[in-house]
This record gives sequence, structure tokens and C-alpha cells, in this order.
Amino acid sequence: MSGGNIKDFDEITSFLGDYGFFQYLIMVMLSLSTITCGYTGTIVVFVSDTPEHHCRVSGNSTHNGTDVEQSSWIGPDSCSRYKVHGNWTETARPSNDTEPCLDGWVFSRERYTATIVSEWDLVCDSAWKVPFSTSLFFVGVLIGSFISGHLSDRYITSLVLGSEILRSRARISFSLLGHSLGFGFGYALLPLFAFLIRGWRMLLVASAIPGFLFIPAWWVIPESPRWLLQKGRLEEAEMVIRTAAKRNGVPAPEIIFRTDECMELTKTKDEEEHTYSFLDLIRTPNMRNITILSVIIWMSTSMVFYGLSLNTSNLNGNAYLNCFISAAIDMLTYIATWVLVNRVSQPTLLFSMLTFCGIMLLVIMLLPEDMQVMLQVLALVGKIGVSAAYCLIYVFFTELIPTVVRNMGLGVASTAARIGSIICPYVIYMGEYSKILPYIVFGAVSIMAATVSMLLPDTRNSKLPDLTSQARPIRGCCCPKETAEAQSDATVKA
Repeated sequence: MSGGNIKDFDEITSFLGDYGFFQYLIMVMLSLSTITCGYTGTIVVFVSDTPEHHCRVSGNSTHNGTDVEQSSWIGPDSCSRYKVHGNWTETARPSNDTEPCLDGWVFSRERYTATIVSEWDLVCDSAWKVPFSTSLFFVGVLIGSFISGHLSDRYITSLVLGSEILRSRARISFSLLGHSLGFGFGYALLPLFAFLIRGWRMLLVASAIPGFLFIPAWWVIPESPRWLLQKGRLEEAEMVIRTAAKRNGVPAPEIIFRTDECMELTKTKDEEEHTYSFLDLIRTPNMRNITILSVIIWMSTSMVFYGLSLNTSNLNGNAYLNCFISAAIDMLTYIATWVLVNRVSQPTLLFSMLTFCGIMLLVIMLLPEDMQVMLQVLALVGKIGVSAAYCLIYVFFTELIPTVVRNMGLGVASTAARIGSIICPYVIYMGEYSKILPYIVFGAVSIMAATVSMLLPDTRNSKLPDLTSQARPIRGCCCPKETAEAQSDATVKA
């Protein structure tokens, strides 16, 4: 498949230009669709937050006309109360003996009218159920990743769709300034929603409603022409490009995809009966290495990113303000990453950001536990690094994984990311025993992912690979480099 007359997709569709009405429409619609993802993934910060609470007293709740529930001598902590002999009377006094909160708890309604914690008394001996419920939420997201992986030909994700429709320059802008900023904007809206809607049930209902507004996008956003070509649907791919040319106001060639110019973009006769599967992600050495590295890096990055995001409610100060500051940091980081991504090698940038995050979090263990403000500052500064890495891996691995298996490859990576987010609530729960322990774990995981990321090849200013034979070898690979023809033959014969 070599020859001077063979052209790639970007070259064939260059008459569309990088930016036009069609490209802007795609970027805006797909970026808006990520807003709901921004607050859905972190809404548990407020849904499962633990309000201030103390034991509920039994019997008569007043003593000398004073509200006993507000008394400072109900118990030594929020999980026990002083025993009282007899009823609350003029002469009754609490003893020094304590007992569990047999009658439940009283939760402050100053910040929330209700959370799942206050509704079901998920405190003290039942506190473990809070991280468990958060993990169950991400298990649901994991199940969705499995479903979307199998149905990806029909329900293509916004990132993959935008990346395959847009050309290189527009693809980077869409991924970082559109897709990622849309996610960050949704995250920034979360504290506003939570401040206005103080009950967890109505907060979940209100957060679900905007998703229905994007249903019309189904009829506005076309299928990926790259994917259509790989499926041999040449006429449909041409129709998408002609529609784009019409919207951009540019003339289209009479024949857009000539057989002799796009041999590598369409199925060959030998490949017509071959259906790509998840096995193609590990069939050749290059694809196998990329898949393994994607699982490690996505799992680690997601674990640290969501760990620091979900931990904002445990920081000192106002939970709403902390969440908004965290979201603002993310949005500024996405812009900075967009500035750097075409100026710095992508493996170097990913390594630097994850290492920066790891160092900031590990420095926390050197602080005395009473320096809570400094701990909070270092945690938020460390989040800059993992936020940059989190948005970069979407761009990076979209360019590493070929079109024919891109949905499946990113589906596997997304599944690994969900596993990381399932684990992170329990790492946060370690903070019940030691405030700095979660940061040590997140810092170590970040450093590990940074080390592994240096094996990845650089894709800066490169074209999207379409076939598995075009997958790049990792750096420092000790196995002999396969030729494109050998990998292609292995794929076809499978």
C-alpha cells in the first residue's frame, strides 16, 4: 500500500479548510454535550457530604427550658453520648459513662436540607457505606463504558467523533478548548446547582434534565467519515463531506474519494470479511504495548483526578467555594495545556504534569497535621498537574489508537479509568485515620504513571492513524520493529 498517488484523509479533504461553519458547528455541539459530564461525575461531593451532627437524646428533649439537642454536653464526640439516669428533669444530670447513639443523630441543616448521609444515618459504624455508595456510582459508569464499547459503531462518543471529523489543528482546539473546557464549565456549575438546591434528591433530578436538551444533536451531527470509509461506505462518507463543503460555502470536487488515492482509507478485498474486535488491541506488538500503557495511565490519572476532586468537601472552608476553585483551576489548566501541547513533546508534557502533581502531594507528608491551610494549598496546586494530564490523555490516545479500533481502544481505556475512580473513594476514606495518607497514595500513583508515560511515542503534529499497521512503536521497545505490511497481514489473516 505504498505509492506516490496515495493520499490520506486530511489531504483529500483539505479543500474544507481547518475552520468553517461546519467545523464550528461540530465543535460547539459536541463541546456543549460534555457540560453534563462535568458535574455528573463529581455531584457526589454534595450528594454524599456529611453534615455536622451529634447524638439524638432520648426521652424529654428539654432541661430547665433549654433545648438539649443543642447542648454541648450531649456526648464527647458525634458517635457517643453521655448516659443519663432517669428522665430529663430538674435534678437529672448526665454521668461520665457513655453509650452509642441509640436514638440516631441530629444533623445540621445549615448547609443541606438532606444528603444521603443524613437521610440514612451513614455515620460512625455506618460511615463505610459513604465511599461504598460513591464506588457504586462509578460502577454504574463502568457498566455504561462496557455498553458503549459494544455499541460504539452506533453511539460514537463525542471526543472520537469530533477528532475524526476535524483536521489536526482544529482537533487539538476542540479537544482542549472545547471538549475539556465544556467538562470544566459543567464542573463549575455544580456548586451553583448545589447551593440553590440543598436536597440531594432534587439535585440529582435537576442535574439529569439538561441531558435531554442534547437529543436533537443526533440529527445535526453526522457520522464520522473516517469510520464510514473504514466500513466501506464510500457514498455515505462523500455525502458527509459534501454537506460540510456546502455549509462552509466551498466547492467540492466531482469525485472526492478516488479509489486510487485512498486505498488505505477503505477496506481491501482481503479485509472485507474481517471484523475488528477487542483482540485487535493486543494482536500486534505495537497495539498491545499501547493498550497496556493506556490501561495503566488512564486508571492512575483518573484515580488521582477524581480523588482530589471528590475530596474538596473534606477541605477546610466553604464546600461550595472549594468546589468552584477546584473547577476554576481545571479550566485554567486546560487552557494552559492547549498552549503547551504543540510546543512540547506530549510524553514529556504528560510526564512533567504527573510528576508535578506527585511531588506536590508527597510534600504534604512533611507538613505538621495542624497546618491545614498549607495542606489545602498544596492539594489544589497538585491538582493543576493531574488536571492537565487528565485532559491530555484524551488527545494523546485518540492520536495513538487507529481509527479501525479507536472506539474499542478508548472504551478499554475508559473502563480502566472507571476502575480507578471506583477505588479512589476508599483512598479518600483513609483520611478518617490519617489526613495525609490519601495524599501519599495519590502522589505515589501519580509518580508511577508519570514514569510509565515516558514510554509512549510522540504524536505531536501527526496525522491520525487509520489502520492497526500504522500504530506507532513505544520508545525503548526491545522487540524488533514490525513493518506495516507484516502487521497488516497479521490482522487480515486473524
